[in-house]
Amino acid sequence: MSSASQWQWETATAGAVAGFATVAAMHPLDVVRTRFQVNDGRVLNLPTYKNTAHAIFTIARAEGLRGLYAGFSPAVLGSTVSWGLYFFFYGRAKERYSKDREKQLSAGLHLASAAEAGALVSLCTNPIWLVKTRLQLQTPLHQTRPYSGFYDALRTIIREEGWAALYKGLLPSLFLVSHGAIQFTAYEELRKIVANFKSKKKQNGFWKFDYAALGGSSKVIRSRLQQRPSSEGIPRYMDSWHVVRETARFEGVRGFYKGITPNLLKNVPAASITFIVYENVLKFLKLARTNE
Repeated sequence: MSSASQWQWETATAGAVAGFATVAAMHPLDVVRTRFQVNDGRVLNLPTYKNTAHAIFTIARAEGLRGLYAGFSPAVLGSTVSWGLYFFFYGRAKERYSKDREKQLSAGLHLASAAEAGALVSLCTNPIWLVKTRLQLQTPLHQTRPYSGFYDALRTIIREEGWAALYKGLLPSLFLVSHGAIQFTAYEELRKIVANFKSKKKQNGFWKFDYAALGGSSKVIRSRLQQRPSSEGIPRYMDSWHVVRETARFEGVRGFYKGITPNLLKNVPAASITFIVYENVLKFLKLARTNE
């Protein structure tokens, strides 16, 4: 295997492990965020929470640990596959852009590499995130037959709504690619500037705060689009523009930032976990290859 191919698979493996570690640590906050995002105050079968702490306590009391980790299987699968593919595509793009150029890529080329990788990952993984969202929204208040798990949800969605339903929320997902691209560009630039590892991670956490705030509205739109239709098969929202109109009409600007608190609480440490695990797994794989 060539050194370039070896490096690409090492980065993919490190990214997959980093994705798994991040989901395992932060999933309860992701459940809370999703439930806040879809609650527009007009649906009776959705639980209402006062704040993030109250949501975690209420879910734990009413649904137990299973409630806090609802949708965990597709979340792990999606995150592991996403980060693995992301770092793989990202590495391939950087390698392609670096040909006939200086050894270190500019910030613009890092941005292009990250955006390209993000778009490809969104196309590959949207069905997984759709299932994750629906499993996270299942509560004892639901009136339709609940999905028993990831594969049951996948089969039911295809049977009842068709293959196209698996790509609901793709447009706002592609918009979110821009925030991931900025994150990776910042990360690459910080790697050049900051030599101290801990200082680098601290700086990265600050940047992630900004991304969580900027990407909040897109995640609200995506979560609302990915809700399960009613028992009559009627979707609550038809498309992204419908979500925007209805949210602005009934909830105002605040509606687009629902779930921002658990999102910030989740994403700030998640950024550090992802990159710390990624760097250390990559270092381990390189060391193992050197010792062979």
